[in-house]
This record gives sequence, C-alpha cells and structure tokens, in this order.
Amino acid sequence: VQLQACGGGLVQAGGSLRLSCAASGSIFSFNAMYWYRQAPGKQRELVARITDGGATHYADSVKGRFTISRDNAKNTMYLQMNSLKPEDTAVYYCNAFILQGSVNYWGQGTQVTVSS
Repeated sequence: VQLQACGGGLVQAGGSLRLSCAASGSIFSFNAMYWYRQAPGKQRELVARITDGGATHYADSVKGRFTISRDNAKNTMYLQMNSLKPEDTAVYYCNAFILQGSVNYWGQGTQVTVSS
C-alpha cells in the first residue's frame, strides 16, 4: 500500500487548508492513521490520530483548530486545518499503522507554509 499526501500550500495566518492522504489500497485494515509534521530544525511531531473506530487524538497545539477524519469508502484520510498560525509551518506526513505485524506505512510529505 502506498500513501499519497497532498493539499499543502502557502496560506496567510488565519486561513485554512485541507490535507488529503490517499491510499493505493483499502484503508479498512489500518488500525490507526496519523498526521505528523516536521518543521525545519525540529523533530517530527504527532499532529493528530484517528483509529479504525473513529476515535481521535490531537496535539495540544492544534486542538480546536484541526480536524482529522477518514473515509474508508474513498481510502482517504483528511486533515482540515483552520485558523492557521505561522508556527504550523512544516512538512506534513501521513502514516498508517496495522497492529498485526506492527506494519507502518508513510506517505511523502506535503509542505504547509503559513505567512504572518
């Protein structure tokens, strides 16, 4: 399975973007899917997680502004990002995890740049 992330771009502070992570196959078997981000000079950090049951978790820095979702029928995960801040600037990566076998899949990054 391959993951393809897209939707990044340049936006002004306060604006919105919607990231998508499309899988080449079914995401039904993914126990959890994640969005991570990595800013220049910083470690990769978890942004949001959604389980196969629909439970979500967010980093404190994005709570109330970002919403993660998944559409199993479209084999796609999303990250709706509102009220963007310059500190949200980073390369965003999607990840999928299958508990059986501890298998991880990574998508390529998509750049999000928020100007002040």
